[in-house]
Amino acid sequence: MSGEQRHRQIVAAALATDPTLSAPRVEAAIAAVAGHPAALRSLVAALTADPAALLIAAPPVVGRLVEALRAHGATSLPEPSCAVCARVGQPLTRSSTGGVCARCRRRELAEACARCGIIKPVAGRDGERRAVCARCADRPQRQCGRCGRTRRIARRARGDRPDICDGCFQLPEAICAGCGRRRPCSFAGTNTPICTMCAPRRSVICARCGQDKPPAANWAEGPVCDPCYTAALRHRGVCAGCQTERRLVAPTGPDATTCADCAGLAVTHACIDCGLEDKLYERHRCERCALRRRTGELLRAGGEAIPPELLAVHDAITDTATPRTALNWLRNGAGAAVLADLAAGTTPISHAALDAHPRRRGADYLRHVLVAAGVLPARDETLARLEAWVATLLTAVEQPEHRRLLHAYATWRVLRRLRRRAARNTAGPTPTGYPRTQLLVATRFLAWLDQTGPTLAQCRQRDVDTWLAKGPAGYPVRDFLGWAAEHHHCPALLVPALGRTTGAATEADTRWALIARLLHDDTLELTDRVAGAFLLCYGQQLSRIAVMTTEQVHRHDDLVSLRFGAHDLTVPQPLSVLLTDLIDVGRSHLGVGSPTTSPWLFPGHLPGRPITPARLGERLRALGIRALPGRRATLLQLAAEVPAAVLAELLHLAPATATRWTRDAGGDWSRYAADLASRGDHQR
Repeated sequence: MSGEQRHRQIVAAALATDPTLSAPRVEAAIAAVAGHPAALRSLVAALTADPAALLIAAPPVVGRLVEALRAHGATSLPEPSCAVCARVGQPLTRSSTGGVCARCRRRELAEACARCGIIKPVAGRDGERRAVCARCADRPQRQCGRCGRTRRIARRARGDRPDICDGCFQLPEAICAGCGRRRPCSFAGTNTPICTMCAPRRSVICARCGQDKPPAANWAEGPVCDPCYTAALRHRGVCAGCQTERRLVAPTGPDATTCADCAGLAVTHACIDCGLEDKLYERHRCERCALRRRTGELLRAGGEAIPPELLAVHDAITDTATPRTALNWLRNGAGAAVLADLAAGTTPISHAALDAHPRRRGADYLRHVLVAAGVLPARDETLARLEAWVATLLTAVEQPEHRRLLHAYATWRVLRRLRRRAARNTAGPTPTGYPRTQLLVATRFLAWLDQTGPTLAQCRQRDVDTWLAKGPAGYPVRDFLGWAAEHHHCPALLVPALGRTTGAATEADTRWALIARLLHDDTLELTDRVAGAFLLCYGQQLSRIAVMTTEQVHRHDDLVSLRFGAHDLTVPQPLSVLLTDLIDVGRSHLGVGSPTTSPWLFPGHLPGRPITPARLGERLRALGIRALPGRRATLLQLAAEVPAAVLAELLHLAPATATRWTRDAGGDWSRYAADLASRGDHQR
């Protein structure tokens, strides 16, 4: 067939499709897109194979002709668009559904991957010519110059820059042109760097929720946004067909009732390790299996087996309630790097080695993981930190005589007293705030004596009075001077005790309003509601609330009792319901490596440890509850209604403290014992 005959055949097909066109216009359009004989042959072949090719604008050479005809006045020819995703401006290919873009055509031709089994677009073929998806397709793997693992390379070596794997690669940092913050950006070397958060993304109408959002997937029903995509992959329930708990996929949408097997569909997004149908995290594995694999790789440290002493740590990390949090910790946490050193044997598994580790915060967190797992023996961390702080403080003292005195005072007075207290109190950390103050004030007092002239042995009462006249910050020197006098380092000197300040109390109406909110506002966290109720109803200190254990709560049929002191207190509703819910449900957010069960009523972020009083106070302040005024108001009310002896036993108060609260409240219980003894039934 000659070129002229091909021209006439194309013109005839175009005029038959759109009679409003004229032959000269069609000739001009053909000249614009088919200047080469090969293009003419392709056009004739496409129009001969499918007379409706001009209506579907496929294959691409026909699509270019349609665009040219529309530019020359064609009105019956639609704008070339994909029959599946409706995108325009894309080269189209013929398929059973019409003209489709290359992306949708690849999805139409998707096959089950020979390696992962998931039906995906074919990215390549293996040695046996079987289909392989893009994730499983062979890519060059070399040793990463940053992590040392043999992995797929994202940035090839160039000059003095090594190969970087896809796990270690990060975009270069620059000032984002969108948000103005320094972040990893694309086009960092240009005038318009853009970070990932500010990068423009195409948005479409989601086929499920109807909102205009960036699509996460394009399914048969249409584009689906990320929230709907995640919800669909995690839509689990009892299948109406097989009566087993599976992911429900049919009919499409949130009202699905049938699993893939019963609906005759291919099972997709199933973990290759455990088989769970879920949104996969990496390499065809769910979050839990990915965490198990990464933890095992870290603890094996290139070997074949996990060290026996770290098996408990492996189990604690993999049993974390939120696997994604643990995965982030393994990737970015400072404690994970220290754990890798322990597994590799470069750092001994001991408290001393962790104390000396340069990553101090990571080592401290890992220490709690090891103690909770039983790998290391427990120790009082606040006391250990104080001992290290004392060594640093003594190093900074220049006078040898002063250093000797302070060392003796710290060793035989301050630390000895704290160690005895720590041996008696195993529930919570030993308070070390005031002992630090005593040591600091003693150091400053000796330095002040050195500046003013007299030595400690020559110090007299007038010198102490001059020191105390500077302000109340000098009064903690009292303990040091008492110790020094006992050991004949100075004469007996008098430092009066500072008077106690009463402080303000929360107004009664405000306190009851806060109690009502804690008991009835279900939007608040259980931890805050129960802890706040213990403070405002029972006047407990934050330091005692924080270290409460579940053993202090007792259930007797329908009654719940609580023990603060020597006797149980019956907890009324609705506080009893909140208390049992807190024990049964527990906190939703715990640190990585925390035990699955905790003896603490208020577990903290650190594995195996309770919440700190400081953190508990912050949480309550966010609700408008201030600990000291709230506790003062509670104890004043209770002291006015309950005898001091009963109050002391029930709330674990010292008798003198309970008496002082009764006196401050204006209560008069002086005849309580006599009145009680005069009753014949008081012992019944």
